Amino acid sequence: MNSLTRRRFLAASGVTATVAAGAALGWFELIDRARTDPLPTDAHVLVMLTLYGGNDGLGTVIPAADPAYQRARPDLAYAEEEVLPLGEGLGLNPGMTGLKKLWDDRHLAIVRGVSYPQPDHSHFRSMAIWQTASPTDPLPTGWLGRWLDASGSGPLLAVSIGPVLPPMLAGATTAGAALPVSGLALPQGALGRAFTALGQRASGEPAPQAAAAAAVTDLHRAVAAFASAVNSPTNTAHPARQGGGALAAQLDIVARCIEIGAPSRVYCVSLGGFDTHADERATQQRLLTQLDSAVAAFLDRMATTDRGRKVVLTAYSEFGRRVAANASQGTDHGTSGPVLIAGHPVTGGFYGDQPSLTDLDDGDLKTTTDFRDTYATLLAKVLNTDPARILGPGRSVAIYL
Repeated sequence: MNSLTRRRFLAASGVTATVAAGAALGWFELIDRARTDPLPTDAHVLVMLTLYGGNDGLGTVIPAADPAYQRARPDLAYAEEEVLPLGEGLGLNPGMTGLKKLWDDRHLAIVRGVSYPQPDHSHFRSMAIWQTASPTDPLPTGWLGRWLDASGSGPLLAVSIGPVLPPMLAGATTAGAALPVSGLALPQGALGRAFTALGQRASGEPAPQAAAAAAVTDLHRAVAAFASAVNSPTNTAHPARQGGGALAAQLDIVARCIEIGAPSRVYCVSLGGFDTHADERATQQRLLTQLDSAVAAFLDRMATTDRGRKVVLTAYSEFGRRVAANASQGTDHGTSGPVLIAGHPVTGGFYGDQPSLTDLDDGDLKTTTDFRDTYATLLAKVLNTDPARILGPGRSVAIYL
């Protein structure tokens, strides 16, 4: 079974070349801007978490009390006593104890039944729709890329943690920055000593050589000043929870950038592997436990600083899964699913109607919330932008922020 990852999605969608310009910046630029133009402590920060592969919403926010759920998935269904109760007959997956605490603290919003008109069951088409916010006409720009265009700012305003830039950060005139998880490091040993020597100016040298030497010296100063924030293990005051894996590493970089005052208003991270056509229960619970460990630790850490308390994390996937289980103890590509929005500024609770498990559209859940309304809320309440400039007119702004 091939799982969908960000790299595979980008390769199949042919967008890598389009956004390559955004991937040219590195940690030095980000750290330098943190020093010269730090993010104001009262500015909100948006973290977009993409779950590649089509996360099963019915295995995430589980209608365990609904007999129709039990009938549709006799071997996959969770019993009522297994889930983490949320109310209204729903419960979180057993692996999501950290998010359950956020729910209890009223800092987790669950937006239900989220999709778009006439949903597409293709991974690549549906993910392209979510990232461009254009369900009908293909667009060459992402919704946050258009926000970058409208802001008139540079690429460091939006940063993807990883080697390639997701389409959502590609604008017509501006693209975000893709930065590696490996962080900031200078050569060591003999190569490091040679690199250090490049920064030593010589009397009478031409101006271009002097400028190059000064740049090397500045880089070493930046590393000395900021490398501990960017490269060090997670601060011992905020120990990472076990099991966070690659997502925890990405969110650790985001946390460090926010803590040093990097100027970015948007960060993109991802977790793949949710294409659960077989053995879904064990696979999805493992992935959701990893997600929970990473996100809960990140938001716990963020809650301790002024900038961190302005962070809003949004987790979404390209579609949910079919209501009925298949013959391989999994589920096939579906339509709507929940979007999770968490952080200190969030007013927790349920938003949007829970889709019926008996009133279906050819075996799929019906959409009760248009995903563009979720984006409109994030644009208006987190990024202080008129949603109509980015998404067009007619979108609704919700009250969870």
